[in-house]
Amino acid sequence: MKFVDEVSIRVKAGDGGNGCMSFRREKFIENGGPNGGDGGDGGSVFMEADENLNTLVDYRYTRHFDAQRGQNGGSTDCTGAKGEDLVLRVPVGTTVIDASTQEVIGDLVKPGQRLMVAQGGWHGLGNSRFKSSTNRAPRQTTPGKPGDQRDLKLEMKVLADVGLLGLPNAGKSTFIRSVSAAKPKVADYPFTTLVPNLGVVSVDRWKSFVIADIPGLIEGASDGAGLGIRFLKHLARTRLLLHLVDMAPFDETDPADAAEVIVNELVKFSPSLAERDRWLVLNKCDNLLEEEHEAAVKAVVDRLQWEGPVYVISALAKEGTERLSRDIMRYLELRAERLAEDPAFAEEAAELDQRIEDEARAQLQALDDQRALRRSGVKSVHDIGDDDDWDEEDDEDGPEIIYVRD
Repeated sequence: MKFVDEVSIRVKAGDGGNGCMSFRREKFIENGGPNGGDGGDGGSVFMEADENLNTLVDYRYTRHFDAQRGQNGGSTDCTGAKGEDLVLRVPVGTTVIDASTQEVIGDLVKPGQRLMVAQGGWHGLGNSRFKSSTNRAPRQTTPGKPGDQRDLKLEMKVLADVGLLGLPNAGKSTFIRSVSAAKPKVADYPFTTLVPNLGVVSVDRWKSFVIADIPGLIEGASDGAGLGIRFLKHLARTRLLLHLVDMAPFDETDPADAAEVIVNELVKFSPSLAERDRWLVLNKCDNLLEEEHEAAVKAVVDRLQWEGPVYVISALAKEGTERLSRDIMRYLELRAERLAEDPAFAEEAAELDQRIEDEARAQLQALDDQRALRRSGVKSVHDIGDDDDWDEEDDEDGPEIIYVRD
């Protein structure tokens, strides 16, 4: 199935039915009077989150959706039938945006959640509504109101607890295969991952979390290079980021340089996303000589001025992955408890989530505008993102480096 996470559609709610002008005409009945009925309301358009869907491909080629119109009123005070509502099912995690104003109409983050995106038109009134003691034969009716019409942009973001960051071939797909039942493609060339992959990591019988693997980033990704920029938005709803670094790259590049590239691109894309809790995971260390471990790890940590946890693992050999998974589960549990008990922390977390959403949408909109200008033949350079270098205060004791042999 083709993975589609952004589409533009047009929705049209049903118009209201017109009121009827009619008079009672029956044998032996004098002065029957008006009996025109009201029209029916037009059907509305709803979006509903469906947990069985994981892509917006259904809206890739069919772009226009119309709800049913209300029927006109009839004689003998018959009211027209209401138009049937139109329900469009989308994956959980879909954001609905008004394309003309860029206003976020709503976020569908729970299965079964429903959102009205276009209101059906109100019904028109029949002439029986206008009868009175002074107007016994009204010939006045009202037409039905037109239903709302909207151009919408649908953006799907995968819902995951943990997101993976790294250059192509850093071992992200291998890692997700080693800790979950997910089977993303793995090969010895860059960009084997073309779409996000999700895996459920079971720590204990009743404990698990969801991890997301996105295509690898390259230098210049924040300016549209490579694939990762399109999918960085999927990390907006994660709670923890794992920065995977290949410590034994086949092209013999410096792992510290590679790690710095990812941090810089992340900051340029969304400074607020760079504030999300991140752990450094140094992968493929089993390919290094034992005496090279300490120097290689220290070079990456010093270059990034890293203060958070540092894990040294081998995803292929599953060395250190179990300890890392348990620590992630513990972190998520403690975070959930703090959110429930500390209103200030919960407010701060919600504010960070909103800033990440806003910055990611602004960056993607800027890239879309730039592509549109290029297609029209206009050359333009957009300065997107924040060029500030990654900067954190040094910790005198240094970060905790965890070597694990399962």
